[in-house]
Amino acid sequence: MNRFSGKIVLVTGGSRNTGLDIVQKFADEGAKVFMCGSSPESTAAGAASLKERGCTGIRSIPCNVSDLTQVKNLFDVIEKEAGRLDILVNNAAHQGIGKPFTEMSPDYLMEVLGVNVRGGFQVTQQAVNRFFLKQPERGVVVFLSSNTAMRAIRNRTAYCASKGAINSMVRALALDLGPLGIRVNACAPGYIYTERWDRLPEEIKERRRLNCPLRKEASGRDIANVVAFLASEDSSNMTGEIVTCDAGCSCQHMPEDVDR
Repeated sequence: MNRFSGKIVLVTGGSRNTGLDIVQKFADEGAKVFMCGSSPESTAAGAASLKERGCTGIRSIPCNVSDLTQVKNLFDVIEKEAGRLDILVNNAAHQGIGKPFTEMSPDYLMEVLGVNVRGGFQVTQQAVNRFFLKQPERGVVVFLSSNTAMRAIRNRTAYCASKGAINSMVRALALDLGPLGIRVNACAPGYIYTERWDRLPEEIKERRRLNCPLRKEASGRDIANVVAFLASEDSSNMTGEIVTCDAGCSCQHMPEDVDR
């Protein structure tokens, strides 16, 4: 398929893990992709990895999405080199660390919210004001949320709160931007095979798989497929939706519901 032939796509947080698979998915389907990582080092490493995969049509630019100046500079580059933007994927995320609420500082909370909420807000606002509202084809926004927005996990208060805020922002943006012809949706993954997952002890991985009816974690490609669907004309009548992709993990009420 070449659903995105000739399209200009921006993927934030595109330099690692699932971000790389999302960038590759759009590139494989014909898009020119701008991708950014949070630092020059991570961005360069991501670009090298994509080159090894055989991806073409990729432009990598470092950008910490919590920094408005860097975000504006990112869009300056897109405007100069492409002149338009068709699809925005807000994938950049602060994963945080497991930390009891009683030991979590307000500064740490704001650090997580700065990337996951403020970052997505700033990037989306730039995309809408600088490109989407000026184009006949108005554009599409896809956020990466998490099933932890609906199904909390221990010692991750800041992260869960940030993903809940993303879900609310997606619905609010859908209301505000829908009449202008701009669609906004989100993909909410569960367990994903990433560098962090790979470092977990096997017994923890297996216990987590047992929490999922499909008994498996998602691959980055699984998530990229959902993101591409939400960005494509295949979902042209969808906006304000949070599409869960977690192997059925969210279906179950209690861990005891799993057959052991």
